[in-house]
Amino acid sequence: MNPRIEDYAVIGDEQTAALVGRDGSIDWLCLPRFDSGACFARLLGDEDNGYWRIAPKGAGTCTRRGYRPDTLVLDTEWDTPEGTLRVTDLMPQREKVPDVVRIVEGVSGRVTVRSTLRLRFDHGSIVPWMRRSDGHRVAVAGPDSTWLRSEPHVRTWGEDLGTHSEFTVAEGERVAFVLTWHPSHQPRPRLIDPYKALSSSVRDWRHWSGRCRYDGPYRDIVVRSLITLKALTYRPTGGIVAAATTSLPEKLGGVRNWDYRYCWLRDSTLTLNVLLAAGYHEEAEAWRDWLLRAVAGSPEDLQIMYGVAGERRLPETELPWLAGFAGSAPVRIGNSAVDQLQLDVYGEVMDSLWLARQSGLSARPHMWALQCALIDFLDEQWRQPDEGLWEVRGGRRQFTHSKVMAWVAVDRAVRTLEEHPELEGDLSGWRALRDEIHAEVCARGYDPERNTFTQYYGSRELDASLLLIPRVGFLPPDDPRVIGTVDAIAADLGEGGFVRRYDTEDPEGPVVDGLPEGEGSFLACSFWLADALYMTGRADEARALFERLAGLVNDVGLLAEEYDAEAGCQLGNFPQAFSHIALVNTALTLFGTEEAG
Repeated sequence: MNPRIEDYAVIGDEQTAALVGRDGSIDWLCLPRFDSGACFARLLGDEDNGYWRIAPKGAGTCTRRGYRPDTLVLDTEWDTPEGTLRVTDLMPQREKVPDVVRIVEGVSGRVTVRSTLRLRFDHGSIVPWMRRSDGHRVAVAGPDSTWLRSEPHVRTWGEDLGTHSEFTVAEGERVAFVLTWHPSHQPRPRLIDPYKALSSSVRDWRHWSGRCRYDGPYRDIVVRSLITLKALTYRPTGGIVAAATTSLPEKLGGVRNWDYRYCWLRDSTLTLNVLLAAGYHEEAEAWRDWLLRAVAGSPEDLQIMYGVAGERRLPETELPWLAGFAGSAPVRIGNSAVDQLQLDVYGEVMDSLWLARQSGLSARPHMWALQCALIDFLDEQWRQPDEGLWEVRGGRRQFTHSKVMAWVAVDRAVRTLEEHPELEGDLSGWRALRDEIHAEVCARGYDPERNTFTQYYGSRELDASLLLIPRVGFLPPDDPRVIGTVDAIAADLGEGGFVRRYDTEDPEGPVVDGLPEGEGSFLACSFWLADALYMTGRADEARALFERLAGLVNDVGLLAEEYDAEAGCQLGNFPQAFSHIALVNTALTLFGTEEAG
């Protein structure tokens, strides 16, 4: 049986990340980047698809686990009849190649330990050739190579296409394992000292966490969310991936399984706001610069997502040899939504660049010229139907949220010109365009009978993205249409005290996304409801909802994309940047800027 999604913790080196289960098994790791092939893919298959487990011999799940405070260093402990064992997992900041460090320590008594390493390159499909070399176990297959060593050396042997070790540790004794990846055509990389790597990782993470300016309620989970965002950052470029995984299902046994190991423009404004408000200007500037590089070029070529270095081609492929998490097939790599038209991303890019300018981030050459080109494109294209924020695969529509964000794009251009008259632009023409978009949305995207904005023009369906209308400034929070929309979404899309994105069950025909029905409550949307409740004067309701949402983090403070209230489990890719971004944003909204410094 598969563990639950929330049974995992994450470790990483800001270029890739691994998921570690409660049983001491690393079941997911892509090397050398977030979007590379996985060498451990048990998460989406079985033991034959690769994993690395270290635990007391014969033991099951751990007794307790947790991150060392303000770090991404994970301690997992088992209490056994023979004594207590601790395994410390980390991925230190790399110089050239990635390392996984696993330090086994006897806490009390004398415990026998088993390590089972089953490497499977290319998403769990290729069994490497194994050999011994200079005290290492070396695995090679195609472009991939790993070197495994232990300090001190312990008895290790090959069996059943795996590498096994067994040894005993007494109180105070330690054995460190280091697994190092490098391109197979290159010589063995320089060895790291695992114990120095541990101490430097703890020091560096605590130094980074200490820069956080937020000191309000729920600080622990806010800092953990910020650490998670840092862990999902691809350090060489500043890009932030949506999640560390692909194909974790939005419904167990379903087909809503997507690859999230890429960078979405939709996350840009909220990410920038979080980083700036929490005091991480360096990371905010790196994200802004990644954004500028990614969107450079012709406005009509703007994509909704890019690779971690700004790659544009992300072809979607199914992997038939992986059964999927809890039998949720297909497993996909790549994401064909990259080719969709989503007009809202123009608003998110313009809003991000406006926020960066307002926050004092250093200007970049040609930034304003790029913004002007985006507005010129929108002037011609904003009336077009699109696939919308949720990347529907059921055909383009006139999504209300997309039009609202087109308004945001033009509004931010107008406000920039008003505040910086030295810049050139068509101020009067853009004001007229802004007014035209606003009038159309209010006329065609609003249902006066029900007093709510709707998912798309002429529909009766609702969409949780409409909760963002007051946040982006399209209408003030006290506008009756905003209040009516918030009430309608809470009533119609509420589920178990949380919020679904939209209705995926339509008895009259296919749902708007063109997929089989069913998914969990979307955590970011639930945080958006808390924000909207607060902005419309219902602070007590907002705080109560935030407390329920905060209670969903797993034992190490992590969130996936969705939550199944009926089954009581998390769903979707993990850990999910959008969920953690929303958590921090809502904490900042509810508990005031004074706590954020």
